[in-house]
Amino acid sequence: MGHDNGLSHDEQYSTATTVEEFRTNIAEVERRIAAAAERAGRDRTDIELLPVSKTVPQERIRLAVAAGCTKLGENKVQEAHRKSEEMSDLDIDWAVIGHLQSNKAKFVAQFASEFQALDRLKVARALDRRLQGEGRTLDVYVQVNTSAEDSKFGMPPEELLGFLKEVRAFDSLNVQGLMTLALFSSDIDRVRPCFQMLRSLRDQVRETDPDLLGPGRLSMGMSGDFEVAIEEGANCVRVGQAIFGKRALPDSYYWPEAD
Repeated sequence: MGHDNGLSHDEQYSTATTVEEFRTNIAEVERRIAAAAERAGRDRTDIELLPVSKTVPQERIRLAVAAGCTKLGENKVQEAHRKSEEMSDLDIDWAVIGHLQSNKAKFVAQFASEFQALDRLKVARALDRRLQGEGRTLDVYVQVNTSAEDSKFGMPPEELLGFLKEVRAFDSLNVQGLMTLALFSSDIDRVRPCFQMLRSLRDQVRETDPDLLGPGRLSMGMSGDFEVAIEEGANCVRVGQAIFGKRALPDSYYWPEAD
C-alpha cells in the first residue's frame, strides 16, 4: 500500500463558483475515494464524504448544496451556528469538527447533528446538560491526538479507554467512533502512522468492550491525504479545499484553534 497520490498540502485547488463546478469537483473526489477503496479491498459504501465548508460564504455553500451536498462540516461552532440560521431554508445536517470550548456547548446542542472533536469530560458534561434541555441527542466522535504534537487537540491515546467509560454515562451522546488530525505534512510516510494508530486504538477498544464505541467509525483524512486514510480504514473523510477550492489562508491558520 505504498500509494502516494502526489498531492501536496499547497495544491492549487480551483475555486468552485458555479453548481456545475461543484458537481465536477465532487465527482473527482468521489472518483478518488472509489479508487482508494478499491485498492484497499474495501466497500465504497463504508466511507462517508464530509464536505468541509469552513470560511466559505453562504452564497457558495448554497451552490454546493444545489450540487448535492446535504451534510457539511465546520470548524468554528459560532460560524457554523450563524450559517445554519442563514440557510435554515435548506435541508442541511451540520457537523462541528473543530475544538469546542465548554461555554459554547449550547450552540452545538441547538443545531448540530454531529460533533467530531470530543476530547474532554468538561465538554461532554456541558453538551449532555444542554442536549437534555433541548430534548435532543447528538452523534459524537472522540478526538485522539495521534501525532504527539502539542499544538494538536485530542486526548492522549493512553487516556482513551478511561474517557470512553466515563462518556457512557451521558445518555444524550451517541459515540460513533474516533477522529484524528494527522501530522500536517505532504510526506505520506509520516502521515500514515497517525491513521494506523487510530485504527489500532479502535480495534483495542473493541476487544476490551465493543459497546464503548458504537459503530466504531474512524473519521480521518483531509484533502491532501484522504486516500491514504481510506487505505488505513477511514469511514469518514473531511474534504474542504478539493471541493470548495483553496482557502485564502494556510490551513495552519485554522488548525487548531486556541482555547
